[in-house]
Amino acid sequence: MHFTSFILPVSLVVGALATPVPSPLEAFKRAGPAAGQVITKCSSSGMLALAFDDGPYQYTQTLVNTLNAAGAKATFFVTGTLYGCIHNQAAAVKAAYNSGHQIASHSWSHPSNFGSLSTADLTTQMQRLEGALRTIIGKKPTYMRPPYLATGGNVLSAMRTLGYRVITDDVDSGDWNGLSAAQSQARFTQAGAGGQGHIPLMHEVYASTVNTLVPWLINWAKQNNLRLVTVAECLGDAGGAYTTPTVAATSSC
Repeated sequence: MHFTSFILPVSLVVGALATPVPSPLEAFKRAGPAAGQVITKCSSSGMLALAFDDGPYQYTQTLVNTLNAAGAKATFFVTGTLYGCIHNQAAAVKAAYNSGHQIASHSWSHPSNFGSLSTADLTTQMQRLEGALRTIIGKKPTYMRPPYLATGGNVLSAMRTLGYRVITDDVDSGDWNGLSAAQSQARFTQAGAGGQGHIPLMHEVYASTVNTLVPWLINWAKQNNLRLVTVAECLGDAGGAYTTPTVAATSSC
């Protein structure tokens, strides 16, 4: 039996060994939607990305159960302390994550002046929640929705540095402003099911949203042949919703 051997040039071997391996954050920045840029809607048609802010709260598990029963996926933009300590609802957050729903950031304490915070304070807001989510799901989210949809000041530059895709909305359900489920439904009907998929603004802390609006939306999506997906999936980034956490875990609020 005859073997043919060959030797690679030393320069090629050294060059290969010298090629740096990108960090998880750098690898993330090279794929998927850009960090630190405002995204308002899906990248293609035929889908609806249900997105809920301000939780977790007492309705989180009910919402997860409703979505799961319909085979629907959604995104939960969670906070650390807005409606009680996130660790008190850790089981519901884990249930959402384990069911394939997306867990994303809505900051630690939902400050009313989010858009005027310093870069240092914005970083603290995001990293405190990262620490909690490291404890609960073992992941760092790469998507966030800023409190009050504030994207001015230092927000975008800070989110770019931290590696967060910034999500706002293109349909406002108005549940935060006292609109009834029926009034919210009218907003979706008016927006229509055509064009690029919607990323709506909704809040899981209102019983009418969880118990009335969401079941209606599930049916509305079915009637209009829309897939109910996570925000990441509606942006063609189904595998990029998380990176490996770099912030130490925390167990306190």
